[in-house]
Amino acid sequence: MRSAAYPSPARLAAAQIPAGPPIPVMRDGRLPEHGGVRIRLMEPDDLPFVVAEHLGHFPEGFFARLGPRFLAAYNRAYLTSPDARAYTAETGGQPVGFLVGVTDPAAHRRHVLRDHGRGLLLRALGSLCVRPRLAVHFIRTRLARYCRKLIPHRAARQAPAGAPSGVTAVLAHVVVAEHARSRGIGAALIARFVEDAADADCARVTLVTVAEGGAGPYYEWLGWLRQGETRTPDGRRLLTYDFPLNGLNGIPAPRQS
Repeated sequence: MRSAAYPSPARLAAAQIPAGPPIPVMRDGRLPEHGGVRIRLMEPDDLPFVVAEHLGHFPEGFFARLGPRFLAAYNRAYLTSPDARAYTAETGGQPVGFLVGVTDPAAHRRHVLRDHGRGLLLRALGSLCVRPRLAVHFIRTRLARYCRKLIPHRAARQAPAGAPSGVTAVLAHVVVAEHARSRGIGAALIARFVEDAADADCARVTLVTVAEGGAGPYYEWLGWLRQGETRTPDGRRLLTYDFPLNGLNGIPAPRQS
């Protein structure tokens, strides 16, 4: 069994940004007693919480603007994909946070298109029909890009020369409810995903966060490495962060045990 070399409790305690004590994650998905908080695999019954928190934390995202029914269907795809991971943090039997991500983006995309594509398309079209301004925005900023992603030979093209080798896992969204913050729950969710990405033989984990007012300092505190900056079709600046799993940049490689 492989275990990702994630920042230790001592390293987190020495950090300059106070965010509460970190929570060590056990490999069966449970957490040691820490204020009654534990992490488990996400279940369908969690989707109302996930959708509500997604809408509250990412209201400007395109998927959020398509509405709660689309978001529920979108997040449900993570629960059925063998190349996706979805976790819920809970306390007292109530969810207080969640994380969704993929360990093989190309394989997950194929799963979504094959098993959920029709339902997602119908929900998206329904949302766009009752939101004409959003429909125009979609046509102007996303339609061509989405079409390119759906063309098989484009999606399967080789990486450019000099690109790092190995599959890159993608941390899509992580949220902790406002009333449950500063307890290390976010760090525990992220650590679980990093460990599962290492178990899936990924070379690194990547994520993006908004540049202005985003979580960049938090990820740097956790040991993630800033890689660059991009812009959304809406013009928002995004920062990209990586967490290597192969011993680069002084971060130890996953251990064998």
